[in-house]
Amino acid sequence: MKTTFYLSLLLAGLHAVVDGQLPPNHPNGHDPDEHKHHMHHRGEAIACLKLVPNNADFAFQFFREVALEAPNKNIFFSPVSISTAFAMLALGARSTTQIQILEGLSFNLTEIHEKEVQEGFHNLFHMLSHPESGVQLNMGNAIFLTEKLKPLQKFLDDAKALYELEAFTADFNNPVEAEKQINDYIERKTHGKITNLVKDMDPHTVMLLASFIFFKGDWEKPFKPEHTEEREFFVDGETTVKVPMMHQEGIFDFYFDEELSCTVVRLHYNGSATAFLVLPGKGKMKQLEQTLIKENIQKWSDNLFQSMISLYFPKFSISGSYEITNTLSKMGIVDVFTDQADLSGIAGAPELKVSKVVHKAALDVDERGTEAAAANAAEIWTSSLSQTIEFNQPFLMLIFDRDTNSTLFIGKIVNPTITS
Repeated sequence: MKTTFYLSLLLAGLHAVVDGQLPPNHPNGHDPDEHKHHMHHRGEAIACLKLVPNNADFAFQFFREVALEAPNKNIFFSPVSISTAFAMLALGARSTTQIQILEGLSFNLTEIHEKEVQEGFHNLFHMLSHPESGVQLNMGNAIFLTEKLKPLQKFLDDAKALYELEAFTADFNNPVEAEKQINDYIERKTHGKITNLVKDMDPHTVMLLASFIFFKGDWEKPFKPEHTEEREFFVDGETTVKVPMMHQEGIFDFYFDEELSCTVVRLHYNGSATAFLVLPGKGKMKQLEQTLIKENIQKWSDNLFQSMISLYFPKFSISGSYEITNTLSKMGIVDVFTDQADLSGIAGAPELKVSKVVHKAALDVDERGTEAAAANAAEIWTSSLSQTIEFNQPFLMLIFDRDTNSTLFIGKIVNPTITS
């Protein structure tokens, strides 16, 4: 009888966001500098482009599953962190296990080869983890191994070359010590935003794969703290809470989707990051959740126009922590969590299976912006000419990287006063 080893896969997605306002004075949010920046990465971007529709499908399918599992609760996660970590895991997977992982990530293997997927993720990972300027975005991967487990050199070499994998030895027989080692690593890499990620570790664990993402962005034009005031936020028909509501008037990228009964406002960060704020009409959140697909995001992007708006947006901090094994199983990634798992490409003879998948993400939203942005001339508008949009009921927040069209984070904010 063969011994089954356990692989705990840990995903840490973090978003520390500094919020401000307004897109540039270009209808599509593009300027010459952005074009040069894009061209600079063109070679890498071409490889990434093959992944874009698949990664988007995975991101929104995952969101729909989580929304069904956790109705009426805050949601926040990083789809690109999850898909990148599982793509790296696929390096060591074989046969049906590998096929399920890649198809679970929404790839049609009759149209794209596993090697192309890995090349695309390598370039995506490199572009996201080495942004040129304007935004702080750090991604990384680490593997923690028991001394008795000897991973194949090919797996370590490939994972290091493609995903900059770091390898460490850990004593899982001493769970408290191993937890501290891993948690300290993640806390350091995420600038203190993700803490105590691993707990109650199984002493039978022989390997743990950690993946993290840290994002910090400044709005192109920050909100002014003196304009923030306490206002009501309507959680549901019975619950109202008080939140610090930021406020700014100016020209925003805006669209009202009549079919889905939602208002979309797009804000740019300095650098290549963009946020879509989506406010559904009363009673329309569930409809919006289940129709959140890439085609609708594209429709919003194509139809945005600049409008003078008086915008109210809450200042808040939330985090999401998920054990996502069941969610991924529903999406077709099944065998890797069972005794049928074939991860022989990681360590050869020993049988490994993924025993746990933990994903934790955090989001901070406030008024602060960069000093340079704060120095911009103020834009003053007559209030009577502005339409007021107030995010005072549950809404979605989607954060994208424009250079790679990657979905960095997806959030549903039901109650901004609940932090986790």
